[in-house]
Amino acid sequence: MKHILSLDPTTYQRHALHGEDRVWSETNCYVDVLIEQIHALGFDPVAGLAFTLAIDFEVDQWTFFKYPHADLWQLYGFDIQEMNPWHRLADHVERQVSAGRPVLVELDSCYLPDTQGTTYHCEHVKSTVSVNAISVADRTLGYFHGQSYYQVDGDDFDRLFQTDGLVHERMLPPYVEYIKRHHTPTTLDAQTLTQRSLASLRHQCALIPKHNPFTLFIEAFSRELPELKAAGMSHFHLYSFATLRQFGACYALAETYLNWLDQRTNLPFADAAAAFGRISLAAKTLQFQLARAIARDKPLDLTALEQMAGDWQQAVDQVRTLMRE
Repeated sequence: MKHILSLDPTTYQRHALHGEDRVWSETNCYVDVLIEQIHALGFDPVAGLAFTLAIDFEVDQWTFFKYPHADLWQLYGFDIQEMNPWHRLADHVERQVSAGRPVLVELDSCYLPDTQGTTYHCEHVKSTVSVNAISVADRTLGYFHGQSYYQVDGDDFDRLFQTDGLVHERMLPPYVEYIKRHHTPTTLDAQTLTQRSLASLRHQCALIPKHNPFTLFIEAFSRELPELKAAGMSHFHLYSFATLRQFGACYALAETYLNWLDQRTNLPFADAAAAFGRISLAAKTLQFQLARAIARDKPLDLTALEQMAGDWQQAVDQVRTLMRE
């Protein structure tokens, strides 16, 4: 077995960002994977969450938020590069892991055992994992995905990597990246880490939408609600992931990040953090209400979205003011 860290899925301690007490215990596949990868390598993933303040409503969905590569480099020494899979994918992954490089690869959740009860052996959905350990000979893979660290073996391994050949001749290779590591957890002291995180926040402040994104979202949501009800529950899950869950989970991370800064600086971020926290909780509640409205064809009160708009404006105004001081 080639591995970067010696980890056991049964004893691995996931980061608090994936704790059971979180309003949103999962965010999106790319961020969740990096949270655990950063954590497992001995760094603090919260320090890199400044990007969560700059998401927007992108016409028909909310920003699919990710750690910026520049921040991963400045804070953790991660140099993320795209891989060109010119050979068998499993062999590429094994070579990179042998060189001490985690591999971020899109795989089919249908064969990832941690998705038991959702997509495992029943639905084909791509999802990013970060590979920590692999043995092509033993058909075994240790990987970060979702909230924790897992292992896949045997036939599922073969199907993930198509070891018996492609499903069809025009099947495209997945998007693959590898992480070249240049920092150790002791490279940056706590003060330097905080200052670099604040520098990232200043940059992100320039990217915060000049308009209130909830104004546009309310208009689009109101317009699309009849179609959502007509489409039924399967369409609801797709819509919710792209909208309510996307900004709800993101602003939960923003709340944690600003509280982290509040505790490490002389700047009072707590009120802005609380405002983002209210948005996150309200999004979770609205998601349940929308599901019931669709299932029972009931009206839906959108007052909560107006309150979210007010909380968003309060939070970003406070952060912008603090960053100018």
